[in-house]
Amino acid sequence: MNSPTPVPASELVPVDRILKPRSIAIVGASADPRSFGGFVLDNLERFGYAGAIHLVSRSSTEINGRACVKTVDELPEGIDLAVLAIPEAGVLDAVRTLAARRASAAVLFASGYAETGDEGRAKQEELAAAARTAGVVLLGPNCMGFTNFEAGVPVTFEPVQPYPCGGRPGIGVVAQSGAMAANLRDAFIGRGLPMTATVSTGNEASVGIEDVLSYYIADPQTRVIAVYAEQVRRPGLFLQLARAARAAGKPVVMLMPGRSARAREAAQSHTGALAGDHATASVLLAREAVVLVDSLDELFDTAAILLRFPVPPSGGPAFMTGSGAMKNIALDFCDGLGLDLPALTAPTTQRLTGMLPGYAVAENPLDYTTIGVRQPGLIGDILLTMLADPNVGSIVLSIPAGPQVAQRDKAEHIVPALARADKPAVLVVTGDSGPIEPFFVEAIRASGVPFFRSPDRALRALARVAAYGEALQRADRATQGAPRALQLPGPVPPSGVFAEYQGKAWLAGAGLPVPQGGLAASADEAVAVAARIGYPVVIKAQASELPHKSDVGGVIVGLADEAALRAGWQQLHENIGKHRPGLRLDGVLVEAMGPRGLELVVGARRDADWGPVVLVGLGGIWIEALKDVRLLPADLAEADILQELGRLKAVDTAAIARVVALIGEQMRANPEIAEIDINPLVAYPDRVLALDALVVLQPQAVLLKPQA
Repeated sequence: MNSPTPVPASELVPVDRILKPRSIAIVGASADPRSFGGFVLDNLERFGYAGAIHLVSRSSTEINGRACVKTVDELPEGIDLAVLAIPEAGVLDAVRTLAARRASAAVLFASGYAETGDEGRAKQEELAAAARTAGVVLLGPNCMGFTNFEAGVPVTFEPVQPYPCGGRPGIGVVAQSGAMAANLRDAFIGRGLPMTATVSTGNEASVGIEDVLSYYIADPQTRVIAVYAEQVRRPGLFLQLARAARAAGKPVVMLMPGRSARAREAAQSHTGALAGDHATASVLLAREAVVLVDSLDELFDTAAILLRFPVPPSGGPAFMTGSGAMKNIALDFCDGLGLDLPALTAPTTQRLTGMLPGYAVAENPLDYTTIGVRQPGLIGDILLTMLADPNVGSIVLSIPAGPQVAQRDKAEHIVPALARADKPAVLVVTGDSGPIEPFFVEAIRASGVPFFRSPDRALRALARVAAYGEALQRADRATQGAPRALQLPGPVPPSGVFAEYQGKAWLAGAGLPVPQGGLAASADEAVAVAARIGYPVVIKAQASELPHKSDVGGVIVGLADEAALRAGWQQLHENIGKHRPGLRLDGVLVEAMGPRGLELVVGARRDADWGPVVLVGLGGIWIEALKDVRLLPADLAEADILQELGRLKAVDTAAIARVVALIGEQMRANPEIAEIDINPLVAYPDRVLALDALVVLQPQAVLLKPQA
C-alpha cells in the first residue's frame, strides 16, 4: 500500500462528538412513545447509553422517570450532542440558543430546507452560517440521524436494536438518504455481518459524507465503507479521502445514482443535491479504487465479499459446480457481463485430472459431476486447488442445498474448505428461497464465508471485486511526479479559444504528430508552403473566433496543384465573407493531405468540481453514430491506456496511447486549460497524425492573462 495522502484537517468537520457523545439532550422530548423524541429516548435506553441524557419538553415535567426542562436555555453548558426533534420553524432559534449553552453539535431531523427549492436552500444557508459562527456542528437537516453500534449510541427516530459485533472488524455505512442508510444497515445485519455504524447525512448543511468517510478511515474497527451518495459536494476532498482509504487497505463501495437525467432531477428534490457530471465523477472515483456499483444488490454483495477479503488480487473468477447446466449458464452470464473466466495453468489442470473422474473436463468453469455424493471432502480439495492457480483471482462454488444428509456433508467438509481460502471465495446455494437446514446456515455464518442464493449476484459482485483488485494495481502504476508543462501559446485571445495553428504548434512541442504545413497570409505564400511540403494540400481558415471552420466553408481539401490551390484560396475567402462578414483571419493554414486511416478523437476537458479527464474513441462521423468512446483519468499509465484502447473497436496502438498520455499530462500541468480536442486523430499501422486541434482556456484564465 502507498502512504496515506495527508488530508487537511481544516477541510474536515469533526464528527467524534456526534458519533461518540458523552452527553445528549433531546429537544422536543415527548411522553408519546411514537414521537420522534420518544423514539430517540427509547433507543438510547434500549442500548443502555451510559452518558448523561437531558430532556427538553414544553408539555412534560418528566418522561420515563427522567426530569425535563422547558427550554433549551435551561440545559447545562457543554452538552456534546443535541437532538432537535422539533419542526423546522423552531430549529434556527434552537441552534442559536445551543451555541449560547456551548453545545458542540446537533442532529436535525426536520425537512423543509434545500430539498424544497430556492427558498428552502436560503433557509438552510442561513442555518449553516449561524451554526458555523457559533461553532456548532450540524448533522442534517432532513436526515434520520445515526446509530453507532460500536459505541452503543442510537440517535435516530427509527426503532433499532443493539447489534454487538464482538470486536470483529465491520462495515461502516454513510448515506445521504436516511431510508437508504436503514436499508443498508438491515441488509448487512440480515446477513449476520458486523457493523460499526450507520450515518444519514441528509442535506449536509455542515457534516457531509466526506467527514464521516474520514471518521471511518481512522476507526480501527471499520474495515469496509459503504456509501450512498446522490452528490459528492466536495469532490477534491472526497478523492483525497478515497486515496487515504486505499492506502489504509479499506475498500470504499459506493452507489451513486445520476446516470440518467431523471435520476439527477430526483436527487435535487431529495437531498437538495445539485448533480455534477456523473461520467467524469465515475472515472475519477474509479481511478482512486472506489468500488462503484450499479445497484443495491451489488452494494450489499460486494461489501460482503470485501469485508472478508479487503485486498483482493486481480484476476477473474473460477466457477465450480456439479451441474453441466449451471456451467453453461455461468458461461453465458459471464460473457454478457464481460467477466473473464481465466484459463487454468497446466499444473493445475494436471492436478485436477488426477482428482476428477475420467469423463470430467478439468477446466474453468468446472463441472466436477457427482463425485461429491460419495466424497464430499474432495470438493473442498478441488476448490483449493483451483483457487491456488495464479491465473485465478477468486472462486464461486455453486451447489444445491440437497437433502439433510447432503447439507450435513457440505457443512462439515465444503464450508471449512471455503473458510481456508486466501482469495475471495463465495458459496452459492441454489434454489432461490428453498429451505436450508439451520445447522447448515449456522455453519456458513460462523465461517464468515460470503453466502448467496443466486449465482448471478455472486458473479456480479466478484466482477466488482476483480475490478477493485485491478484498480489497486493501476493506482500504483499511475503517472508519478510533476507533469511536464509547456508554456501555452500566446497571445491569449479574448475568447480563450486558440486557433488551430496555435494549438497544433503547442501540442507538437509536447510531441503530438501533426501534418507538415505552415500559415500563409496570401495566395503566393500558400503556394510557397505547398511547394515545400508537396501536393495535394488542404487549406483551413484560422481565427480564434472560428473554432468550427467547416460549418462556414473554411476548409477546402484535395487541392492537387497550384491552380487548384489559388482557386481554393479565392473560394475559402468568399465563403468566410458570406458567412462571417467582418471576421479578420490570422491567416490560412496550408497542410499536406495524409492518406486515409482510422479516424479517432482524443480530447480532454476539466470538470469544475472533479478535475480533468481524457476521452478517446472513434472520431469523424462515427463518434455520434457509434458512441464508441472511453473516458480515462488524466494520469493513467500508458500500459493501462493501451488496455482501455483494446476495448474500442479496431483500436490497439502504442502511438495512440502516447497521444492520450500527452494530452492528460498537459491537462494536469496547465490548470488554466478547460478543453483540448483533437478530432480527427488519424491512426495508421505505424503512426498517428493529428489533423485538427482545439485548445480552450477556462474563463477565469482568459481574464487573468495579459492581452496582446
